[in-house]
Amino acid sequence: MIYTLSYILIIIILYSIIGWKRIWNAILMYGNKKYWTNYNIIELAAWMAKAIIIVPGLIFGIELWYMHFFTLITSSLLIWASMRKHLPTLIIFNTLWVIISTTVIVKNLI
Repeated sequence: MIYTLSYILIIIILYSIIGWKRIWNAILMYGNKKYWTNYNIIELAAWMAKAIIIVPGLIFGIELWYMHFFTLITSSLLIWASMRKHLPTLIIFNTLWVIISTTVIVKNLI
């Protein structure tokens, strides 16, 4: 219960500072067919793959190591997508994910 109240409070404060309408308009972009370019599809897949690894690990202590095959692929593709969008931060972040995923895969296969 305390976790739920905590993240709800943080999100309310954050969205209030940024602006609820701006947040809502950004979220509505998912419903726009023009938004779904090849690199935005890759970006969504990459974030979902990371969430599949992070959430069970942080909340339940479960390591889904085999999902790192998916993050290795999507992070590699996201480096390409980051070049299309000119996002150097994501290039560095996803390079780190390639290293993490490769390490976890090799660790579990050896």
